[in-house]
Amino acid sequence: MATSNLNTIVKNGLWDNNPALVQLLGLCPLLAVTGTVVNALGLGLATTMVLLGSNISVSLIRNFVSESIRLPAFVMIIASLVTCAELLMKAFTYELYQILGIFIPLIVTNCAILGRADAFACKNPILPAATDGLMMGLGFTAVLILLGGMREAIGQGTLFADMQLIFGPAAESWKIVLIEDYANFLFAVLPPGAFVAMGLIIALKNIIDQRIENKRALATPKTEVGSKRVRVTGKIA
Repeated sequence: MATSNLNTIVKNGLWDNNPALVQLLGLCPLLAVTGTVVNALGLGLATTMVLLGSNISVSLIRNFVSESIRLPAFVMIIASLVTCAELLMKAFTYELYQILGIFIPLIVTNCAILGRADAFACKNPILPAATDGLMMGLGFTAVLILLGGMREAIGQGTLFADMQLIFGPAAESWKIVLIEDYANFLFAVLPPGAFVAMGLIIALKNIIDQRIENKRALATPKTEVGSKRVRVTGKIA
């Protein structure tokens, strides 16, 4: 596949067609568990793993599965990968798994994963399908982390608390206390605060996109629209 097409896939996943900011998919877990950065990162990594694995698997079987059983086959693949992610979290990050709870198995119902399998992976070879899954997952994870950071900072006055749940005891020192003796802001910790923060992030993306579009419009030379007057000399028979 051409490098330019891969670049387009990367840009779509991270920005232009971001599943959280543009497609607005997977908002239930995104808004529910992003109270801290560690929660957001854990869910993001699990979702990215499933997206990458499902896109690769769907691309591999795309020429062998009939239309009548295509969607059930995709769901079975996604469910199997989610089970693998769940078992891995139980084995290596059990405390974080307990915190995220039901939202790990619910990755199966994330429309972004089934949507990419049906809209892209089943129509493309392995390399672009894998790139699409990875970039969509990273784009989703980036929004999760940004939202989790905003809510943790405003709600608890800290950043990167409890990172040892993923990275082990060495990560306990990563915690940053922004305000000493901070009285927790409950609104930011609860889901209503997540709706407000998510709205601000989407608004910021729209502002950036609009400014980019305005700069492109100014840089593009204007062409005159309409007919020009033609001077005719001599006699017309």
